[in-house]
Amino acid sequence: MRVVKIAEQDNVAVVVAPTPGGEPIEGTDLHALCDIPQGHKVALVDIRKGDPVIRYGVVLGYALEDIPAGGWINEHNIELPSSPEVKDLVAGFKGRFPESVPERKTWMGYDNGPDLPAGSRNMLGIITSVQCVAGVVRNAAEKIRREILPKYPNVDDVVEIVHPYGCGVAIKADDADIPIRSVRNVSHHPNFGGQILAVGLGCEKLTMDMILSPEENIPENVIILQECQGYGDMIDRICEAAQRKLEILNKRKRVELPLSKLRVGAQCGGSDAFSGISANPTIGYAFDLLAAGGATVMFSEVTEVRDGVHLLAERCSDEKVVEKLKKEISWYDEYLARQHVDRSANPAPGNKKGGLSNIVEKAMGSIAKSGHSPIVEVIGPGETPSCQGMVFAATPASDIVCGPSQLASGIVMQLFSTGRGTPYGLKAIPVYKICTQHSMKKQWPDLFDLDAGYVVTGEKSIAELGTELYGHILDVVSGERTFAEKYGLYNDIIVFNPAPIT
Repeated sequence: MRVVKIAEQDNVAVVVAPTPGGEPIEGTDLHALCDIPQGHKVALVDIRKGDPVIRYGVVLGYALEDIPAGGWINEHNIELPSSPEVKDLVAGFKGRFPESVPERKTWMGYDNGPDLPAGSRNMLGIITSVQCVAGVVRNAAEKIRREILPKYPNVDDVVEIVHPYGCGVAIKADDADIPIRSVRNVSHHPNFGGQILAVGLGCEKLTMDMILSPEENIPENVIILQECQGYGDMIDRICEAAQRKLEILNKRKRVELPLSKLRVGAQCGGSDAFSGISANPTIGYAFDLLAAGGATVMFSEVTEVRDGVHLLAERCSDEKVVEKLKKEISWYDEYLARQHVDRSANPAPGNKKGGLSNIVEKAMGSIAKSGHSPIVEVIGPGETPSCQGMVFAATPASDIVCGPSQLASGIVMQLFSTGRGTPYGLKAIPVYKICTQHSMKKQWPDLFDLDAGYVVTGEKSIAELGTELYGHILDVVSGERTFAEKYGLYNDIIVFNPAPIT
């Protein structure tokens, strides 16, 4: 049976397919000593109790029992090691760009002016200040799409940004700045073309002056439902304001732009043992190419990099970046500790079924999305980057929170890798789905935009598929639609709120 070994010093390998007991292990003199599920690890040498279990060249944990060569290694026979110390991190300046980059270095997007990221789509965004207005805004957006949008063929869609924040919260709590800046930054997303349309209730804690500047917080841009004369008036006012905005947006055209105008993010969900072998390294390679060309590329998920944070520090471009990395990671450590939760709460049951024994193994695969480029900036959840290059956005790992956090940071496309499968999507940006293995693509052929299983089978190298992905990214931000867009698969906008709910 074919297995995949990552580093020379690894004493385990991942089986590519379900392996029955007695099956020979390719490239070795070993046989599987028992049935080993697809994606799970097989011992390549005798591992004694207390010995390190090594994959990716790092210690995943320590054996809780003697594991003979050919034995199955899983969550039940590995003890989790200690996390790296955050206080000891220093910049290593070891980030590197690829030796060669593709000739294509431009894309067709919507320019938003000097020093601003460009849009990949042309949309009318309707921002809300509180969940109470969600029903009215959704109904108004549906009417706009049905009756008004057809008159403006250059506008792609209407996006209602409804979220669970805004009232019943401690608006001045220490951590309330996180959800507030997320809502504020989403309202200024590059795909919305600078057109502000905000809807509030009138009695919420998140007031419009917290979201909009004084120049933006004007009647032409803001509708307060408690000032309306009934439901019909609410819908009419939103539609009238939307029509004025659509007339402006309809004049926008795609133009050729440099990579420095592009912001792309990546996250993983429903990961398996192949995520760190195929899909995530492929993303990392494409990200290195984009960063080398001047684009801003963003990876996230604090708990899924925590056990490899020392590897990130080694790639930080200066001590200022490392200090921000230490600040964000330490904040999250304390955030979890307040609830008596540690990193062992991740991975999920599906991750473990897919072969990920613990969070260390998951972290090593997750970090692969970041490639090898220098990390030039670290930002908090919902913050916007200030420079081009590889950025670590310190968001939660949860798909439905990480995605909106990156959206608030201004990405105009997201790459989403998965081994178990998920129909996740975001309405305001194209989400491009990458599966880790052929079997997933075969099961969901019309949901995945790219099959990274060619790396697992050895049919393509990471460099080959990563270069191919680079081209796909530029095609999508230039207008090509993803499967999630074609089917309208959109998740809710869940802003990260660590502050108290009152």
